[in-house]
Formats: sequence, C-alpha cells, structure tokens
Amino acid sequence: MSFIEEFKRFAFKGNVIDLSVGVIMGGAFGKMVTAVVEDLFMPMVHPLLAKADQHWSSIVIGPGIKIGHFAAALLNFFVISLVVFILVKVLYGLKESDEEVNADTSTEKLLREIRDALKK
Repeated sequence: MSFIEEFKRFAFKGNVIDLSVGVIMGGAFGKMVTAVVEDLFMPMVHPLLAKADQHWSSIVIGPGIKIGHFAAALLNFFVISLVVFILVKVLYGLKESDEEVNADTSTEKLLREIRDALKK
C-alpha cells in the first residue's frame, strides 16, 4: 500500500473527521468565550481594579505588572473548563441512560426466551 493510499484511509475515517469538527467548533467556542469575557465580564471588574481612564487590559498592579490580559485569560480558562465539564457530564449521563435502556431490553429478551423455553 502506498503512502498516499494509507494516508487517505487514515484521514477519511470517521474518528478523524469527528475530531476535526470538534477542533473547529472548539476554536469558535473559544472565540465566543473570549468575547464574552472581554466585553461583558472585564468591564464589570475594571472599575474595581483600575482608574476610570484606563482600559481593562492595561490594569497595572505593583511596579509595572500588567495583569488585565492574564485575568481575562484566566477567566476564559475557567468559563471554558466549566462548560466542557457540564457538557461531558451531560453526555455521559445520556450514554448511561442509553445503556440502561439497552440493558433492560436485553434482560426482557432473555426473560422471554426463558418463558418460551418453559412453555415447551
């Protein structure tokens, strides 16, 4: 098998395509969260930490330490982490409920087979 054929088989498997879609969606989600943090949350925090004439990204603490961008990045991380945690928890909850439904179905099938065997 040539290198190109092997690469085609790898690249067009369902898992690779799903991963690609996930990465693209994650990038878009990250930009959304960044916009929310920079445009909604940081302006609320700004009056507490900076002078009225400064932008939130130029918040300075101590001798020239700019902390505004770090605070925004930290807030981005926590928001994204929280959403991913909730998403994973919901997805695993759905998976477990599907497994329970399938388990009940297989148990019911087994009980029907036992009942039919006893009737004979």
